Amino acid sequence: MPAELLARKAAAAYSSAMEIYNIIDQRQHLETITRWHHHEWAAMNVGRSFESRLADMQAHLAGNSVPATWIALIDGQPAGSASILDDDMPERPELKPWLASVFTHPDFRHRGIGRALVQRVMDHARDSGFSTLYLYTPDKAHFYAQLDWESFEVLPYHGSTVTLMSWKCN
Repeated sequence: MPAELLARKAAAAYSSAMEIYNIIDQRQHLETITRWHHHEWAAMNVGRSFESRLADMQAHLAGNSVPATWIALIDGQPAGSASILDDDMPERPELKPWLASVFTHPDFRHRGIGRALVQRVMDHARDSGFSTLYLYTPDKAHFYAQLDWESFEVLPYHGSTVTLMSWKCN
């Protein structure tokens, strides 16, 4: 079964009340998801303040294809988010764009929300004409492999070992 269909079936099965929006249309939740991201990845971004991260997230409100963020809402409550960025690993500037900041709030995990958000970013990358989308993950390579992502390198990064993965958009 294609990854896109799996993502949609999982989301429908676990939460018929889930809706995914571009953050532009739900800007009142920008600070909430920025707090989530800051809390989740502060250890990999030592020295980066919440204020700096929030300032960077303002660019996601400009309406460009990159950067952009989607938010999943369950009954109007923020449940998760995912982004597309031009650069998520400065050491690899030749790789663009990146799936990044995939996060599901702990209260909403195991309902297909992360999968649906990832699929939404993948659809956006394809619709925007990108040929390849990249990501890195310290511990979720199996999750992304189920969505047709391919591992191509394992390397140390900010105190963790991460897997670099790619997905062909066309």
